[in-house]
Amino acid sequence: MLNRYARAGLTRLLTPVALLLLRLRVTPDAVTVAGTVGVVVSALVLYPRGELFWGTIAITCFVFTDALDGTMARLSGRTSAWGAFLDSTLDRFGDAAVFGGLLLYATGSGAGTSGARALAVLALANLVLGFVVSYARARAEAVGARADVGIVERSERLVVTLVVTGFTGLFLPQGVLVAALALLAAGSATTLVQRLSLVRSQLRDRVPAGG
Repeated sequence: MLNRYARAGLTRLLTPVALLLLRLRVTPDAVTVAGTVGVVVSALVLYPRGELFWGTIAITCFVFTDALDGTMARLSGRTSAWGAFLDSTLDRFGDAAVFGGLLLYATGSGAGTSGARALAVLALANLVLGFVVSYARARAEAVGARADVGIVERSERLVVTLVVTGFTGLFLPQGVLVAALALLAAGSATTLVQRLSLVRSQLRDRVPAGG
């Protein structure tokens, strides 16, 4: 997926920043929390006001902390299950804020624009599907299965949404954003079906304990 190819390059880019923050005694967890707060505030303040371009710029800057905290943890030897859990949990807040911000825009300042109703419905659909797709993987791992498949994962949803939203704030017609969200919703639904099918195939023939 996209994050697999971008992670190495981002790590090299962010290493000097990570080293500086560690020297200043900033912890990886603090960066995780600060980044999430930045994404949530940017999305829920700027998007509803119709600031799609500047909102995207602000969100993107804070999104980089998702790689920065991991780099800091590795450099300081502080990688832990807690850090991974915190990062994954707070990611859900960021995702919800991005699609929630678009939903508020479509039902507020952007309500009179072309395709506003479709934008609102698709923003909500992507928000719900994103949560269910992530939950399916977590539950699969909890029962000893794997569900690491799918054509649309979190990184794809986030990158496509931010890129298209940002350019919509500059010059693209809103219909392009609506189409992009429709494709992401379809891709997320397909990913959910793929994960359900994979988990079912793994668990179907498993003998129950004591059986």
